[in-house]
Amino acid sequence: MSLSQQSSDTTARFQVRALRNVDLDAIERIERDIYEFPWTRGNFADSLAAGYDAWGFETDSTLVGYAIVMWSIDEAHLLNLSVRRNMQGQRWGATLLEWLVRDLTRRNARELYLEVRPSNPVARRLYASAGFEQIGVRKRYYPATGGEREDALVLSRKLVQ
Repeated sequence: MSLSQQSSDTTARFQVRALRNVDLDAIERIERDIYEFPWTRGNFADSLAAGYDAWGFETDSTLVGYAIVMWSIDEAHLLNLSVRRNMQGQRWGATLLEWLVRDLTRRNARELYLEVRPSNPVARRLYASAGFEQIGVRKRYYPATGGEREDALVLSRKLVQ
């Protein structure tokens, strides 16, 4: 599926398409650039092989960001939403999240779940502004500096009633 969208929050047009194995090099470069503890190439390859929703968001033939979503009956779990470093701070995260919420709602997902680091205030503000609420904590979920572990805040947003 390839969709062309005009973002309401940016002046750029963007296309949404299914990610493929040929995208793994670009995704891996973005992950390593923006995260201290990035997903591995294998994490993405496994997600593609498992048939998870894997969306690439492009503008001017440049991969702006991507999202990985796992379905469970009528619920969706956002596993990864990332925007390349030089495109951050331009509302791309909000634009991509808005597209995902519309797509999941259209496909009758009742709820969307995700985890976020407490130490990531930018992502926490993005999710709060999109209507997500904290429903729990996963203790020692994320790797952290010095071999430590960081909790994850579990967030949820109702989609279809």
